[in-house]
Amino acid sequence: MRIQVKSRGGANVDDELRSKVEKKLEKVAKQVSPLAELEIELKEEHNPAIKDSQVAEATLHLKGATLRARESSTDMGHSINLLADDLARQVKKHREKRRNRREQQKAADAA
Repeated sequence: MRIQVKSRGGANVDDELRSKVEKKLEKVAKQVSPLAELEIELKEEHNPAIKDSQVAEATLHLKGATLRARESSTDMGHSINLLADDLARQVKKHREKRRNRREQQKAADAA
């Protein structure tokens, strides 16, 4: 899986943060094709009324599907953790759907 990390709105993406993103998304990378593309956008909201100002957004391009997730919190590391959990859940659900469709197709062909 190819990972592209971007920053916007004052969020700095240093090597430490980039390695944290890659480490947290290893679980997702094992479940998808090596051809999958993941775009992570890290940004900071500048509105003082918004308490959870550290935002992490992800777009995962798979064959035949695009999965998106957005999480925010007061800490960028926590936002990345929440984002990784959300993406892992979506990928698992997507894989189950595909597996069930394949099994139903095989059953229909056999009948």
